[in-house]
Amino acid sequence: MAEQVATGSMSGLRSALPLLLPAYLWLTVAIFLPLSAMVFFSSMTELPLSGKAWSFTLENYATFFSERLYLTLLLASLRLGLEVTLWCVVIGFPAAYVLAKVLKGRSREAIFLLVILPFWSNGLVRIFSWAMVLREGGILDTALNAVLPFKINIDLMYSYPAVVIGLVHSYVPYMVLTCYLTLQAIDDSLIEAGRSLGASRLQMLRRVIIPLSMPGLVAGAALIFVPVVGSFMEPRILGGRTGTFYGTVIEDQFVAVFNWPLGAALSFILLAVVLVILALTSPVLRRAA
Repeated sequence: MAEQVATGSMSGLRSALPLLLPAYLWLTVAIFLPLSAMVFFSSMTELPLSGKAWSFTLENYATFFSERLYLTLLLASLRLGLEVTLWCVVIGFPAAYVLAKVLKGRSREAIFLLVILPFWSNGLVRIFSWAMVLREGGILDTALNAVLPFKINIDLMYSYPAVVIGLVHSYVPYMVLTCYLTLQAIDDSLIEAGRSLGASRLQMLRRVIIPLSMPGLVAGAALIFVPVVGSFMEPRILGGRTGTFYGTVIEDQFVAVFNWPLGAALSFILLAVVLVILALTSPVLRRAA
């Protein structure tokens, strides 16, 4: 019996191989080859394209541990990632619940369209739009002064809150979409049964809805936290000098300083830290999911 199952699985794998091969080939070309090149660059003293003599070294990795600034910026980026993820949960989960369980028909389609609208615009357009809203004399400042009887000065540009606002706007759709899928799969009869047994809305949320929607929360948190830790566009444009994080330093090494070996080493250290965090939290996340 076991041999028949193994034979059937092997035949199924052979029939599916032509369909799997293009995807895995693309992953190999688009992910593993660039990563291999970056590993090669990170262990060099000079970039070969510069025409200077080069040799293999681990000095680029040692620089991270010898310069305290890099560790400080990495911790700041991890804090930024946690903060943005938390705000995305606070904003995205209620929106996903309303989409999945409250709204019906055309109203749901309209709100859903507004949620995914940021995906249809360029990232730089979104960031500069927030710059026009948050700067002194911008849209928010002008609108509030037109309504309020007293004059106020709203200038959030080049500040930490501006960076958080820009990142939350960019990534909250991921949380809405992942939570929407899991909430949509929850049978409405479970909620009705809980209410008929006298459970309050808070009890239903804590004991039924959140546990059953935890896979969507976990997936959304992972999709948000990982790219936010290495983000550089929003901190650079909306944060100014206060927006110096680990991702902006990596960008400087590649673009401004043209020190690709150090930039590649810092990138792999960030990748290693993120993988360690995901590995340490995976047992908890697996039980939650």
